Amino acid sequence: MHFKEYKSILSAKNNLNLFRGCTHGCIYCDSRSDCYQLNHVFEDIEVKAHALEIFESELQRRRKPGMITTGAMTDPYIQLEPRLKITQGALELIEKYEFGVAIQTKSSRILRDLDLLTRINQKTKAIVEMTLTTYDEDLCKILEPYVSTTQERFETLMQFKAAGVPTVVWLSPILPFINDSEENLQGILDYCIQAGVKAIMCFGFGVTLRTGNREYFYQQLDKHFPGMKQKYLATFGDNYVCTSPKHDQLMTIFIDTCKKYGILWKTEEVFQYLHTFEDKREQLSLF
Repeated sequence: MHFKEYKSILSAKNNLNLFRGCTHGCIYCDSRSDCYQLNHVFEDIEVKAHALEIFESELQRRRKPGMITTGAMTDPYIQLEPRLKITQGALELIEKYEFGVAIQTKSSRILRDLDLLTRINQKTKAIVEMTLTTYDEDLCKILEPYVSTTQERFETLMQFKAAGVPTVVWLSPILPFINDSEENLQGILDYCIQAGVKAIMCFGFGVTLRTGNREYFYQQLDKHFPGMKQKYLATFGDNYVCTSPKHDQLMTIFIDTCKKYGILWKTEEVFQYLHTFEDKREQLSLF
């Protein structure tokens, strides 16, 4: 871990990343890509110095409250968070200044902040976004070795359901020839149905590979799936998007299931839901 000074921390579109780098060890992580210009070892977490002071100042300068999104580049509940409590502090500021939040993670550590997220959701809108990739627990421990298992994430979703906090699942990535089976998809969809998720974000069935993350991904394939790297090279070459040969049949199952259970699935509709701010106190005052 190391600290680095930053002048700003909140993007123009209200996206918040408190850390750079990650220790979850997911073999497919796009954040390893060279285009993000991390000038340090990926697992050596860069903590943004004075993050909460900067964040509070930026919230104060916003003309009106809106949705804050976090977790797009680095999971806000990495292993350091229980000690640093920076994510918790950011949520406390979001509550204080009456913003909404959509927070994305793969970790059951988010349950520490269940009460805080519930309070935010009572006044505005809090959305818990959980990434699910692999129904098979043994495979999950290979693909995402140092983070909560899929079963643990499902149980986390169920606790937020009980608390009345809406949830969204990110169904990605689906790795060709590894977890692109109908059984895997159906298992994840069953979890989503049981958890009553509001929406599922799915950009298609496949994985993206760029310089930086491609090399690491192939190293892990050689380690855990001998011969799979050669299959990827033969099938996809240097393609950025590696689409599963089963894409169309999986997409049909996905769409049909979402329609049946009233789950938002169109990308633009899911993004609209994530970014639409609600002031529930105004709604309550009408009654």
